[in-house]
Amino acid sequence: MSFNRGTLSMIRKISALLFLWVASATFSTAGTELVMVEEPGCVYCMRWNTEVGPIYPKTPEGQAAPLRRIDLTESLPADLSFRSRPVFTPTFVLMRDGQEVSRIEGYMGDNLFWGMLGMMFEQNSVHRSGG
Repeated sequence: MSFNRGTLSMIRKISALLFLWVASATFSTAGTELVMVEEPGCVYCMRWNTEVGPIYPKTPEGQAAPLRRIDLTESLPADLSFRSRPVFTPTFVLMRDGQEVSRIEGYMGDNLFWGMLGMMFEQNSVHRSGG
């Protein structure tokens, strides 16, 4: 298959634009993670683990903000800066470069969780890959 100069030029331009788009999406989510604060015996944590936990890493949200779990009964990690100490479990904290940018306290079902997470992503310009 052969292409004329105009077609090759167009392919190069499209390739460059795709590269810039992918690079900007990657940059915008670098250092972004979703921290789940949980504790032993938390019924709502167990419910989240059953309803959302197995699929979260496979979703565009899970790719943009990988899940990190911390136990409320232990010391908070030194590399994370929370606006205030989490009290309720589960609490989902959106972190960018170790700094809290938003949070969801509690879990009332998967539909509400995904909706609230989507709003957090929009308000904080977190781009979901494939979404």
